[in-house]
Amino acid sequence: MIKAFVYRLYPTKTQVRSLEEILTTCRYWYNTCLAERKEVYETEKKTISKVEQLRKVKELKAINPYASKVHSHVLQNVVQDLDKAFKAFFRRLKAGETPGYPRFKKSRSVEYKTTG
Repeated sequence: MIKAFVYRLYPTKTQVRSLEEILTTCRYWYNTCLAERKEVYETEKKTISKVEQLRKVKELKAINPYASKVHSHVLQNVVQDLDKAFKAFFRRLKAGETPGYPRFKKSRSVEYKTTG
């Protein structure tokens, strides 16, 4: 059985600033990965796999000072969410439905997954 817990947080001003930085970094990473997939497909007519983009998380953390503060699993979840969006897009396309191409995000949520 999988349980989900929802907690109400009352962060301090410093914590709010930190959470906003994390949200902004995740939104930036999602939009960057989406733009990369779109650009590579338009120029080279090939697709980028989820694994290729997961490998770039380490590079992002080395380059971006804000990303270095975000846990790697959070950034990996962003890539997985984008991959789910593309799988749903292609599934709807294959089924003959009107698919919506994955969109650039104005806001982003953060997901911390833990098991065990």
